[in-house]
Amino acid sequence: MKSFHNQLKGWGRSISLGWFLAYRQVKRSSLATTVLIVFVMTLTFLNLVVVRGVLVGLLQGATNNYKNHYAGDIIITNLPKKNYIEHSQEIINNIKNLPSIDSYTHRYTEGGEIEANYKEKVRVTDDPNSAGTTIVGIDPDREDSVTGLAKFVVEGRYLLPDDTDGILLGANLLRKYLDIEAPNISLLENVEVGDKVRVSIGGVRKEFIVVGILKSKTDEIDFRAFIPEVTMRSLVGRGDYNVDEIAIVLEKGTDPLLAKEMILRSNVEKYARVLTWEESLPKFLIDIQNTFGLLGNAIGSIGLVVASITIFIVIFINAITRRKYIGILKGIGVMPGAIEVAYVMQAIFYAFLGIAIGFLIVYGFLVPFVDAHPIKFPFSDGILVAEVPGTILRGVLLLFATIIAGFIPARIVVKQNTLDAILGKTS
Repeated sequence: MKSFHNQLKGWGRSISLGWFLAYRQVKRSSLATTVLIVFVMTLTFLNLVVVRGVLVGLLQGATNNYKNHYAGDIIITNLPKKNYIEHSQEIINNIKNLPSIDSYTHRYTEGGEIEANYKEKVRVTDDPNSAGTTIVGIDPDREDSVTGLAKFVVEGRYLLPDDTDGILLGANLLRKYLDIEAPNISLLENVEVGDKVRVSIGGVRKEFIVVGILKSKTDEIDFRAFIPEVTMRSLVGRGDYNVDEIAIVLEKGTDPLLAKEMILRSNVEKYARVLTWEESLPKFLIDIQNTFGLLGNAIGSIGLVVASITIFIVIFINAITRRKYIGILKGIGVMPGAIEVAYVMQAIFYAFLGIAIGFLIVYGFLVPFVDAHPIKFPFSDGILVAEVPGTILRGVLLLFATIIAGFIPARIVVKQNTLDAILGKTS
């Protein structure tokens, strides 16, 4: 017990003396060298956090769009073998009476075809200027209040409730917005706002006037066409008011899983599928998001190794150039552990300062700036994903790697023979 107590006292003296030596070394070191090392540590921390944050944020922006402008917090759709949600109005009435429901919108969806320039065809055998798509009947005001659909109009104007002959086209139905060649994709050519198009649904045809073009970077919007629900019910003979999709927005702070359970208690599963927005995400989007997360971690790990090597080299060179000083310290009785602690504390100082500056840059500038000015990718408005727990974990990993990188070279030099170190001998 006494031996352990003496050992603790020895460690305490080593740490106290090591801190004093570290303080003197940092104070007397070149300002330019200190700034350079801290700068490298800051860049390494930013590499760990920002690169992964941008890669994950690229897909997070897409999933946010999917949630906010299509699915809501919960989306209800028809069962696989049903053409629509049976007893839709009963389900909607139940939803209205549930707590924590902020708002909802319903949609009628049917597969159809849109044909343009059909009056200009010279022969019946001429290839049609057409595109297959999903036609969606909406209540324009309700849809906009829930999903903000109107703000994605890039040409023309938004749909009005009395636009019985009006249609909104998703940008990805038009070649001028999606200029690709693929065997299974047909796109509309030379269609502008104000042009007439012909919609065919199950053998029923109707002419519409293009009132606007939508571009949201969300496939569930950009690959669809939207018309008023009144017109849609007339086209498909849906006099029973049974809908195909119900998107629900919950009050802030409400757990979607709990809300889903409340909805399911009314036996909705007999007539429809009830999914949270995360459960309804397309699988390819989840796979890409996971892949980008792994890629970001791999790139960050390389940065961590580079920072560790940098600190190792800096501490090693510093220790080598001060071998004589270290030898004198050992010669006058300073414990090797205290010298090692001094260099480790130096490394901690550089890492901690670099990480602190990195935190200020990430949360004081980058995150607010990117939130206000999303990164414009072709298929997403990317954000910077930097969760505080994850950022702290990366800071701790960098600090730990720096401690190891500072200890090893100090240990190598301190273990050298004391007389050789004082005389400046290499062996």
